[in-house]
Amino acid sequence: MSLQTEPTVNTSALQKIAADMSNLIENLDTRELHFEGEEVDYDVSPSDPKIQEVYIPFSAIYKTQGFKEPNVQTYLSGCPIKAQVLEVERFTSTTRVRSINLYTIELTHGEFKWQVKRKFKHFQEFHRELLKYKTFIRIPIPTRRHTFRRQNVREEPREMPSLPRSSENTMKEEQFFGRRKQLEDYLTTLLKMPMYRNYHATTEFLDISQLSFIHDLGPKGIEGMIMKRSGGHRIPGMNCCGQGRACYRWSRRWLIVKDSFLLYMKPDSGAIAFVLLVDKEFRIKVGKKETETKYGLRIDNLSRTLILKCNSYRHARWWAGAIEEFIQKHGTNFLKDHRFGSYAALQENVLAKWYVNAKGYFEDIANAMEEAKEEIFITDWWLSPEIFLKRPVVEGNRWRLDCILKRKAQEGVRVFIMLYKEVELALGINSEYTKRTLMRLHPNIKVMRHPDHVSSSVYLWAHHEKLVIIDQSVAFVGGIDLAYGRWDDNEHRLTDVGSVKRVTTGPSLCSLPAETTESMESLSLKDKNKSAKNLPTLKSVDDMDAKLKGIGKPSKFSKFSLYRQLHRHHLQSADSISSLDSTSNTGSIRSLQTGVGELHGETRFWHGKDYCNFVFKDWVQLDKPFADFIDRYATPRMPWHDIGSVVHGKAARDVARHFIQRWNFTKIMKSKYRSLSYPFLLPKSHTTAHELKYQVPGSVPANVQLLRSAADWSAGIKYHEESIHTAYVHVIENSKHYIYIENQFFISCADYKVVFNKIGDAIAQRILRAYREGQRYRVYVVIPLLPGFEGDISTGGGNALQAIMHFNFRTMCRGENSILGQLKAELGNQWINYISFCGLRTHAELEGNLVTELIYVHSKLLIADDNTVIIGSANINDRSMLGKRDSEMAVIVQDTGTVPSVMDGKEYQAGVFAHGLRLQCFS
Repeated sequence: MSLQTEPTVNTSALQKIAADMSNLIENLDTRELHFEGEEVDYDVSPSDPKIQEVYIPFSAIYKTQGFKEPNVQTYLSGCPIKAQVLEVERFTSTTRVRSINLYTIELTHGEFKWQVKRKFKHFQEFHRELLKYKTFIRIPIPTRRHTFRRQNVREEPREMPSLPRSSENTMKEEQFFGRRKQLEDYLTTLLKMPMYRNYHATTEFLDISQLSFIHDLGPKGIEGMIMKRSGGHRIPGMNCCGQGRACYRWSRRWLIVKDSFLLYMKPDSGAIAFVLLVDKEFRIKVGKKETETKYGLRIDNLSRTLILKCNSYRHARWWAGAIEEFIQKHGTNFLKDHRFGSYAALQENVLAKWYVNAKGYFEDIANAMEEAKEEIFITDWWLSPEIFLKRPVVEGNRWRLDCILKRKAQEGVRVFIMLYKEVELALGINSEYTKRTLMRLHPNIKVMRHPDHVSSSVYLWAHHEKLVIIDQSVAFVGGIDLAYGRWDDNEHRLTDVGSVKRVTTGPSLCSLPAETTESMESLSLKDKNKSAKNLPTLKSVDDMDAKLKGIGKPSKFSKFSLYRQLHRHHLQSADSISSLDSTSNTGSIRSLQTGVGELHGETRFWHGKDYCNFVFKDWVQLDKPFADFIDRYATPRMPWHDIGSVVHGKAARDVARHFIQRWNFTKIMKSKYRSLSYPFLLPKSHTTAHELKYQVPGSVPANVQLLRSAADWSAGIKYHEESIHTAYVHVIENSKHYIYIENQFFISCADYKVVFNKIGDAIAQRILRAYREGQRYRVYVVIPLLPGFEGDISTGGGNALQAIMHFNFRTMCRGENSILGQLKAELGNQWINYISFCGLRTHAELEGNLVTELIYVHSKLLIADDNTVIIGSANINDRSMLGKRDSEMAVIVQDTGTVPSVMDGKEYQAGVFAHGLRLQCFS
């Protein structure tokens, strides 16, 4: 802003004015000040519909400024602040105390109502600060901030209301009402004047900040300036910023308490410097013994011990009492121990929907992303930016994941993505390239990877959650990554050549250069069911059959092959290559071109690396995402069967809370993420969770609870959580008619030497109980026919295949600890009436030849009695279930609505959600 309009002021003149100003303030009699300007704001009832529509958007949390900046948005636009002095507390009778009365002031601003306590001396200090400001504003100091403020208040009234000057020590009881009225009028008048209302001293006096009146952050909480001590984080591994620090630093911070968290901000920059979530370990302690600090205040939760320092012991006690009272009133649910040991409470009447296979799941994710207004959270075990969420591709790149994220980022939506950082020697998913690809798209897209293996000492475990969260109001939870090979529908096609014809004199598909194979994306759809049996055969039938059986060049494994293959299977993924031109840094999307002269026909469903058969061949050349690495005219793809879900409202808030906890923990743990470009995330309040701006079609109401596997390395929490494991065992033990399980693994039956989870034992004991009580009871288990590793078990290859199959058989039928081993000891051959183990396979015609392939079951599903469902990312093995290892997320859905059905030959009221899902899985 130009300073040419201001007169030139030399140094001596400024010094003279400053001296006059100091003398003015020292001799100023506040009784001579009167309010004479025209009021700018008008009285409006808080119940006025226009006021109810005024709000500060949630995205304002990412645009905070220094507290002294002149254009800070603190208040609701056009909404007045009402002040009322409720009571006067006379806490001492001695005349040696300067201010013997404590005034409780209730303030109302729109929908927000809060109280502050002030002594008369605080009013006097506040008044003097405003007088200094009024005097300074007349001086043309050549700074940007001061010039901006002077130009904005030039036309505003400056005359201040008068403040009573008489001492309170000589006041009588009957005079208190008059003093209360005087102070109330003083504040009411002052707060109608924008010049003083917007001044930072006023906001500090009223205990408000830029985050006070954001609707989605819930009710106005406790705020104020305080000193905080560094350290106290519970960070595992090799670091120097945790609880074991010997040296500390004290910093001045603005503390804000909300209904489910507290945070502190840096006054100079306005940046959020830390967020502490309220949980079942949330405790407040006062005193030097507890804090090792005079006038100290200690706040504990599962992630940190935060030490604060106050001005006096009375001040520390007030802070502790105020925080405790506010949290008990507004956040009591977060303080409780919840069912199954979960971090989240059971949420009633939540809209939920299930998905069988990724087609509908991806489509609803794409539609929900398109409706995002503020935030998109994504965490995946593997993410491929180039995948199409809607297929067949009939709108170009519109529904490609990276294009959607870039489009929303350009609209102002903040996108936060967390990726698992793999051990590169064991897994070649190249998550670093994925991160770089996504962050090039737009500055509003932020990507983190975790863990750092050396500093955290985490090598064997992975982040295995698959979550997509929209505006903290809609959350997709399940076992489906946004990655290659996952998209499928109920047809489970083995072939994907469409009606694309090849010129017989040209080169074969496998010999085409990358730029040619990449050009096969945008072919228009004509008839997706049209047969491709007339296409010419590339190789002999014998060659094709040999490949289908895995006969050929065996894989060469190093001495770490078993570990690497186990790790690769659990982190089954491929490199998500950049959708950007590698020579461009502008973030432009690289589109697919169609070679019209070489190919014609209908589009394909799986493009490039998305067409895969990972048992036949693992992913290669991931820097060419649209180039085939498997000859689709000779090798069928591996169909993918999976389960997902979506929840809304409070349950979605709980999913977002887990993501936020992991994000903030990673930001603290890794120094490269401590910059302001990676902001702390804030959870939205449950009080506004019912205000759904978008709802996924087809959702039904049910009771929903979030479950997870989390530990110190993955979420920075003091005690590990295995609520998924606990819920599985509980549902199995309490089921009455049947359980239906789909899972990628089936490794259980604890011997407490190699395997520790109790799911297999719970199944065996439930069947034995049914047998002893003469009940009809059934267990269905669906798992892959082969583990998803490259190799051919028939030729002795595939060490990882053999290892996984050994543990699967050990759980099902081999040994006395297996399920059948426990059942046969009492039931004999009657076990067959109680349990079934199944797999899926399909067949098709490829190039005139019959081909077959297993359908890879990747689901993590349990259905019980047509009324209870668990859907998530957790496999049935120790990695997923024990909590201390892989991080996982799941949701348990219990029906409230019913439909007529039949169970055991009798009429039965089945749950709408569970019954529909079971029928779809059985179809």
